[in-house]
Amino acid sequence: MNLLPAEESALAVLSASARDTTPPAVGVSVPMDEDILEKLERRLGRLHARQRIGIEDDLEARVFGQGLNYFHPENWYFSPTIIRNTLKLMGLYWRARKNAERIQIRRHDVILPRLPASFDGFTILQISDLHVDMNEGAMQRLIELLPGLAYNVCVLTGDYRGKTFGPFDATIEGMARVCAHVVGPIYGVLGNHDSIRMVPALEAMGIHMLINEAETLERSDQRIHLAGIDDAHYYRVDNIEKAVSRLPGDEFSILLSHTPEIYRQAAHADFDLLLSGHTHGGQICLPGAIPITLDSALPRRMGSGLWKYHEMVGYTSVGVGSCIVPVRINCPPEINLHRLRHVGANMAAPAGETCRVCETARHHR
Repeated sequence: MNLLPAEESALAVLSASARDTTPPAVGVSVPMDEDILEKLERRLGRLHARQRIGIEDDLEARVFGQGLNYFHPENWYFSPTIIRNTLKLMGLYWRARKNAERIQIRRHDVILPRLPASFDGFTILQISDLHVDMNEGAMQRLIELLPGLAYNVCVLTGDYRGKTFGPFDATIEGMARVCAHVVGPIYGVLGNHDSIRMVPALEAMGIHMLINEAETLERSDQRIHLAGIDDAHYYRVDNIEKAVSRLPGDEFSILLSHTPEIYRQAAHADFDLLLSGHTHGGQICLPGAIPITLDSALPRRMGSGLWKYHEMVGYTSVGVGSCIVPVRINCPPEINLHRLRHVGANMAAPAGETCRVCETARHHR
């Protein structure tokens, strides 16, 4: 893939942060660059940096007995071969490969009662589960779509790397190509495929990584808060309490989490909106977009699309990329444009309805 000048510039910035290492054997951790460790400790604090690195090294590429699920097909060396051969025997493989490159743009009007009036029409571009080094065709299609989109901020909800272990040079290069086509602020969180060692390089290309942290966005004299947590699915290093510790409790807030599995904690922490991914919507689904598995501990209605829990609205993106094998069946990849709407902004919510998306969400149950 040819690089544009902006992409070449981004990659030049990253050269000091990205590593050139030999791929490790399964179960062998990637060596720690002391410069990256120093940057992480300055950026995140010594405790979180060393804790996350230590957990990664302990769990990297393990197949059994860790995380929420006992068996982890993402970490199993033979999973791609088994899935690929099974689809070939069924005559579905090449069609599924093409499906993985047919990215859809999904637009939503999300009416939220606590949204400040100044933020009416504020649009968030959500890009999730890129797995940029898995499918060059899908990434090229994404790059073609991005320039035609209008939005205020872009959020990345994790899983930038294809594998759950090993070097990430190709991931950083792929992210640089994508981010060169994103206009405006970019905020991101880590997923269960991502190493915290990637953070300095991701931030060097302009992504504001939220590692149990929050940012305040202002418009006119009003503001909203955007918080993000570290991976809550596999590494379990999420800390909502830390993320919101400096935020006023009565103002509108959005949580970015790679996985929607923390929906209860998020709702009871008074978040108004939760944006997540991780599930891929099942990726390989039965007719009717019925997922065979979501690799998540949550109600199936929350596995993709819009949903609501108590007063919090959630959206689970099926993502752009693919996991294990670059294929999709009955579950097309997507990017999302969420336009936030204020209830009193030239519109009135029907009696008994606090959020327009709730009616849409009910059809997913």
